[in-house]
Amino acid sequence: MARRSRKAKRRTLREPKPRSPGATRRNKGAAARTYAATRGLRQNAPLVATFIDPVGTVAVERVAKSFGMSKVQLAETVGLKGQALYKPSRIRAPKTQSRVKEMLEIISLISEWAGGKDQAMAWYRAHRIPAFGGRTAEALVKSGKAAAVRNYLDHLAMGGFA
Repeated sequence: MARRSRKAKRRTLREPKPRSPGATRRNKGAAARTYAATRGLRQNAPLVATFIDPVGTVAVERVAKSFGMSKVQLAETVGLKGQALYKPSRIRAPKTQSRVKEMLEIISLISEWAGGKDQAMAWYRAHRIPAFGGRTAEALVKSGKAAAVRNYLDHLAMGGFA
């Protein structure tokens, strides 16, 4: 017969953690259904709206996690210094917020055509736009010309030529 270590014995002798008064299995299911319903509403909302936190700023951590990037990679994607997204004061800065919102707006416009937000991010980073001299949307946002990219995409959506 195998001997058990002291830690293993302690683990088996512990009592289960008490639950909070409202945390029953039924309540967890209701919370999961509510979350799923909220998530469904968010999927129909613009991409920017899904990343706005209760304070009204873009939740940069969630954006980076959603696209599978680090904060440094996200900062470089929107044209900021690598460490700009680590200090809370810099995350709330108007320049940081506007650049991330601009990126999300452009990706939101493209996501329907591209087949999803991940494909839209690939387009944003790699597709060269002939109307802008072969520059990518990422390069244009970095140089502060996000409005021109949005106008171009609106023009295409209305049936205009590239």
